[in-house]
Amino acid sequence: MNNQSIAKNLIYQRKLKGFTQQELSARTEVTVRTIQRIEKGDVNPHLQTINLLATALEIEVDDLLQLENPKEEAIQKKWLLLLHGTPLLGFILPFCNVLFPLFLWIHKREDNTLYDRHGAKIVNFQITVLLLYVLSFVALLTIEKWGFLIFILVIPLCVLIVIINIIYAIKESKCYYPFSIPFLKGRTRGIAKVTLLLIPLLAFINCAPKNNNKITRLDSTEISKDSLTNTINQLMNNAEVHGMAITIFNEKKPVYQNTFGYKNVPKQLVLTDTTNIYGASLSKAVFSVLVMKLVENKVIDLDTPLESYLPKKIYEYEPQTRWHDDYSDLKSDSLYHKITTRMCLAHTSGFNNWRFFEADRKLRANFEPGSKYFYSGEGLVYLQVVIEKLTKKPLEELAQELIFKPLEMNNTSYQWQPRFKKDFAHGHTIKGETYDKDIDNEPRSASTLETTANDYTKFLTAVLNEKILSKASYNEIFSPQIRIKTLAHFGPNSKTSTNKYDAINLSCGLAWLNFDTPYGKAVTKSGHGDGFQHYSILFPETGKGMLIMTNSDNGESIYKELLEIALADTYTPWEWSNYIPYNHM
Repeated sequence: MNNQSIAKNLIYQRKLKGFTQQELSARTEVTVRTIQRIEKGDVNPHLQTINLLATALEIEVDDLLQLENPKEEAIQKKWLLLLHGTPLLGFILPFCNVLFPLFLWIHKREDNTLYDRHGAKIVNFQITVLLLYVLSFVALLTIEKWGFLIFILVIPLCVLIVIINIIYAIKESKCYYPFSIPFLKGRTRGIAKVTLLLIPLLAFINCAPKNNNKITRLDSTEISKDSLTNTINQLMNNAEVHGMAITIFNEKKPVYQNTFGYKNVPKQLVLTDTTNIYGASLSKAVFSVLVMKLVENKVIDLDTPLESYLPKKIYEYEPQTRWHDDYSDLKSDSLYHKITTRMCLAHTSGFNNWRFFEADRKLRANFEPGSKYFYSGEGLVYLQVVIEKLTKKPLEELAQELIFKPLEMNNTSYQWQPRFKKDFAHGHTIKGETYDKDIDNEPRSASTLETTANDYTKFLTAVLNEKILSKASYNEIFSPQIRIKTLAHFGPNSKTSTNKYDAINLSCGLAWLNFDTPYGKAVTKSGHGDGFQHYSILFPETGKGMLIMTNSDNGESIYKELLEIALADTYTPWEWSNYIPYNHM
């Protein structure tokens, strides 16, 4: 440093402020003798001394240390460029947005107070950025819609601030970093505090889920969420699927939730995850959990004939609904009294799917209850009616009490609610025409669920994590109750016997189908109604699964490809379920 230059600058600044040497000494820790020697040019003052004098005079240190060498000024700009620019390396090497400028600041802070001031501000800002990133990640997981916006804005905003400060520092030797928390205030103060802060912060970030944009499939391969979204859009376009909601589970929690298309195609109204969707036979999966909760509470037993719970014959009760609790047809039936809870849930009651499928439209047990599988909504409704009479509570009240409220399924009901009218999905024909919305259904355990993609995701998440019920109860639900030996689920082939699916042990549990895979047991439940086609599959042992909900008669035509692409599920017996791919038709 040039002693004469410092001497002249100090005298000029002191007199400009109107201070005597004694007054300046009183404002600092510098003695009068030292000030006198500096002003005479007899000593080369320490940088700390110059800093104290500049603080007392309320000026920048540079006003005392005037750079007169152009080469020295160029070197200074290079160091400033390094200090301000190295945080951008954090995009390539994690945490280097803090570590590189911190290293440079520690190395250069004694050389020039300019480096000291700039370095401290940069490190403070970059640590604050890390904290903001952590908070935005939490917001992404907890705040719907706005959380994603906050998350994607943090990094671009911080990069913009860094670039502006690079230019500002090179041109004016100044910088401004807003929102910074002052962990460092220059010199050596704060280094220990920063170190203590960085250790848990880096540990937290390292523990955060990696590959957040990736979905891990059954075979451990990965697919990016963007790629899956593009594929789904393409499949829907090819097969003319009108609206769809998808959830994919990894590690027993949803890692991908998205909606596509429309809730009403003619009006171009967009489908969302809170849009009311008719659940069709997804109703049965919810009812199975409800029933097992009653079993746990010893309200009912799986293997006691249902008729024995009632003080009189089921056909002697006066119907309380338009048709589904009218059991007058059973007065002449000699088999129905053998039907148990297990048989109703396992579809071995002997009842047809619905009584109006019978030629005479009369309900009857068509075979020995418990002897074979035959899909029956009537069986579950019979169980529902007995439970309602036994508990003296309607189905909707029981479902709200035992399932919907505990899981915060606030937009789910076994009966259409007036509040659903503001946002509901129409079913669509294969040509995209809308079906009339049926809002006049009475609550039935097998078929009348009204829900949303978001709510039903909550239900499947609870199932994967064994909420509501004990592990033993879920094991019972998912255990094979009866082997399925038919060529197809519905239609003429549902009465044709085959051993085609023996290799996967295709069976029915308690309202859920199950079959064996190399990744453990798969449990599934589907739903099908006019304009609505749904499919859910869970792999409890791996914590993986998928939910597909569509409001289109074309929905099932892309199930095979969707399952293979999103989950590497090549095991679902799609032919048995009649999920014929659109490009095979």
